[in-house]
Amino acid sequence: MKLLSVNLGRPRAVDYTTQAEGLTGIDKRPVDGPVRVSAPGPKGVGGSGLAGDAVCERRHHGGDDQAVYAFAREDLDDWERELGRTLTGGTFGENLTTEGIDVSGARIGERWRVGSEVVLEVTSGRIPCLTFQGHLGEKGWVRRFTHKGASGAYLRVIVPGEIRAGDPVEIVHRPDHEVTAALQFRAVTLERTLLPQLLAAGDALHPEARAIAEKYVEKHGDGNT
Repeated sequence: MKLLSVNLGRPRAVDYTTQAEGLTGIDKRPVDGPVRVSAPGPKGVGGSGLAGDAVCERRHHGGDDQAVYAFAREDLDDWERELGRTLTGGTFGENLTTEGIDVSGARIGERWRVGSEVVLEVTSGRIPCLTFQGHLGEKGWVRRFTHKGASGAYLRVIVPGEIRAGDPVEIVHRPDHEVTAALQFRAVTLERTLLPQLLAAGDALHPEARAIAEKYVEKHGDGNT
């Protein structure tokens, strides 16, 4: 298990017909050399956990619970076959393109050591947006990505440090529940009856997802009554 690439984005103008004017950092490119990783601060204030990576819309992106976004090379390969086009590392806006890790199948609260220093913790799957759709230029992309269910994973920074392409990735903690990033993604998008199951992940769950699950249980019960 390793990092194939570490990808950073620079601010650039949004010119998609489906998106209001502004700036985006979704167009991420692989970089050489070490990149500093640290907790960026609360959402709305903090941006990316990677030094030099732009997060332009901080109401919905960035912050401690979405400090790093990882996507599996294996899932990019699957999309390459389906779309009939080349998808380089960073094309999906991911900071980390991995090899040998079931990123979407990672459990909420699972911890990875990347390189010799950095420890990251899985918090949630990634919800697609119109900026993502415009960046790829694929019609109906939000729907297609959602139905595929390979969400990738957002991670928070537990131990800061430096990472670089080629670093090994080791799973150093795996919780005993079954709540994965993919399950969390399905629960908040297509199958809301799954929401009560998310609470088994406890405080490791992204706080916004936890609030959605708690509100659902308050209104509908946990499905066991």
